[in-house]
Amino acid sequence: MTELGKQDLLDVVDARVKTSSLLLAGQLPFKDWHAYIDNPMVADAILDRMANTSHRIQLAGESMRRLGPAPSA
Repeated sequence: MTELGKQDLLDVVDARVKTSSLLLAGQLPFKDWHAYIDNPMVADAILDRMANTSHRIQLAGESMRRLGPAPSA
């Protein structure tokens, strides 16, 4: 993630916290965000804002991408 991308993500999260809804979808577990963002101050700011007011839905099971295309109807 570029420095600009990190700041943009923080700006979006910060602007929406306590005022609007924010939906983030991804494959990276929360525990790995610090390493991915690679800037402890920005990572802490983003995660603090999201973790305290979020509802996390973690899916389990095999990836649907590995199963191949859906059968034709």
